[in-house]
Amino acid sequence: MTTNHFKPVKLLTKELEKKLPPLYSQDGLGDEAMAFVKIFTPDSNWTWYITERDPDTNECFGVVCGLEREYGYFNLEELQGLRGPLGLPLERDRYFEPMPVNLCK
Repeated sequence: MTTNHFKPVKLLTKELEKKLPPLYSQDGLGDEAMAFVKIFTPDSNWTWYITERDPDTNECFGVVCGLEREYGYFNLEELQGLRGPLGLPLERDRYFEPMPVNLCK
């Protein structure tokens, strides 16, 4: 049995937490909604783009690109516990600049 020695990564900084709009604030904007954070699996092809967040529950809304591209809700704390197929933790793209979700691939 192997042990995973990777430390969980803090996916949001305090600065990003302040920038993320509350849930439902971009409702109705569709592909024009802004993504503020990009989280990805370094050893797979899954990516989460966060457009909104509830600071009390860590529930997020955004675009998830994996087997398909779809809008959905996901919990930030659950993402922190995920690992890719090689056991690597998720990472935040530190160089990601906010953009409309229609540009997120």
